[in-house]
Amino acid sequence: MRRRFAAALILACLPASCAPPEGVTFLGRHALALEDPRAGGFSGLELDATGTRLVAVSDRGALLEARLHREGGRIAGLSAVRLSDLPGAGARAPDAEGLARLGERLWISYEGRARVARHRGDTLPRPAAFAAWPENRGPEALAVDGAGRLYTLPEAAEGGAFPLYRFAEGRWRRIGRLPRDGGFVPVGADFDDAGRLYILERAFVGLGFRSRVRRVRPGDGPLDPETVLPATPPGRHGNLEGLAVWRDGGGRLRLTMIADDNFLPVQRSEIVDYALP
Repeated sequence: MRRRFAAALILACLPASCAPPEGVTFLGRHALALEDPRAGGFSGLELDATGTRLVAVSDRGALLEARLHREGGRIAGLSAVRLSDLPGAGARAPDAEGLARLGERLWISYEGRARVARHRGDTLPRPAAFAAWPENRGPEALAVDGAGRLYTLPEAAEGGAFPLYRFAEGRWRRIGRLPRDGGFVPVGADFDDAGRLYILERAFVGLGFRSRVRRVRPGDGPLDPETVLPATPPGRHGNLEGLAVWRDGGGRLRLTMIADDNFLPVQRSEIVDYALP
């Protein structure tokens, strides 16, 4: 996401308005305050199965690698922080948005010229549908399932729904449509260990952002989304764009999200943790 929210004034989250959404547990947030000037604009997130090894991608072309430390299940800090540049980052902002890990390979979705490419590798075939998406409304969400198939969907709705694409057997194919609802657009995605796809959605409401997470079982048919994280009120979080789903030592599914601050002082760069019931 680029500068279309540049004029936003992000409200502080007052204690009375910070109660966790019904049915889930808010575990806290951790501000990302890194000195490197590239440390901002994070819009794609991946965690390992333990929820401690983090990889994030910035829309200006930086890759963040770090280890998360938790105390009592809450994020307490980062260590082993490493920032590196994506190919082309020195020439012009590559507008990297989504991130997915397949084994040791990282896949990245790009929004400016809508495409998906392997980190320091080849770009996947780009169908005509991708080229037709408006600039800055392309594939922010990217995920990989247990069979190694990539999934993406754009911010641009088509006929009241967002098309879900799957890459398999050398080509992208539309396999479903996520119904649009309440002004939300998809910005992040990840699978759980049961093969369910979680989609992080964001709505800009003038003085802040609202976020929610819906869950679907992708197949060759209609998508029937279930809301697992109800819409948060404006100002509770920053501009959440990246999502990682993992299971903690107690067996609970965790939703960990990262906020894109657009390199603006009025927005927040943070990591947010929720646990599902």
